Amino acid sequence: MSLCIKMTYEARNPVKALLTANEIITALDDLDGGRIVDIASYVDRPQSVVHNHLNTLRQLEYVVKSGDEYELSLRFMGIGERVRRRIELYDAAHTEVQKLADQTGELITLLVEEHGRGIYLDIGVGSNEIRYPAVPGDRTYLHCSAVGKAVLAWLPEADVNRILDEHGLPAQTTQTITDRKRLHNELASIREDNLAYDREEFRDGLKSVGAPITRQNDTVIGALSIAGPAHRMKDERLERELPDRLRQSINVIELNINEPNVR
Repeated sequence: MSLCIKMTYEARNPVKALLTANEIITALDDLDGGRIVDIASYVDRPQSVVHNHLNTLRQLEYVVKSGDEYELSLRFMGIGERVRRRIELYDAAHTEVQKLADQTGELITLLVEEHGRGIYLDIGVGSNEIRYPAVPGDRTYLHCSAVGKAVLAWLPEADVNRILDEHGLPAQTTQTITDRKRLHNELASIREDNLAYDREEFRDGLKSVGAPITRQNDTVIGALSIAGPAHRMKDERLERELPDRLRQSINVIELNINEPNVR
């Protein structure tokens, strides 16, 4: 039931220009754009180097310029959306994610693992809108949410430990599990119940229930969760009503993946 863990890879002979370009692109994202002097200061590079990279990225249409400020272009949006649409899980789950959001009125997250982090593949927002800072494509830690723990629980212990070695157990809130033994104990419980819970571990005032999405051989390919404000996620709803709805949606998604002809 293992998933291929794509941990951070280190090239033997990395191309320095690409590493610098990545630093500049990341800076533009973090700073929401900026002037050459701002970006150079952020990445600790000479302004001349930053200027050359920005103008090359502009030529390639990955960057736009307004006045003396540079910003990332919408070309990234097109590439990201095409990548997402090529992923089998997204195609199999997108309709169900939106339907579940409408049915529950809550926040639905579809997550996959990549490089030891969780990636939001899809997000559905119900009628009871929650101000959620994440968008599809954002990365998150796996240990502090129901959807992330649902993935971790179906990975071999060696893979889980490699993820924890690389990314740690940083506290998102005072409720976040930051102890390895406690996390491993919880993952064992999740495997028994086939359900994971987040009781304000990811964000204060937010609770969620999640479960894995697997292939017929029990290989985990992602997870789905329902999240909502703590005052709406009382024990009865969180532990009985919502898990039933979650399982129904996951059953549909798994049928779409494992038996595509039933669509």
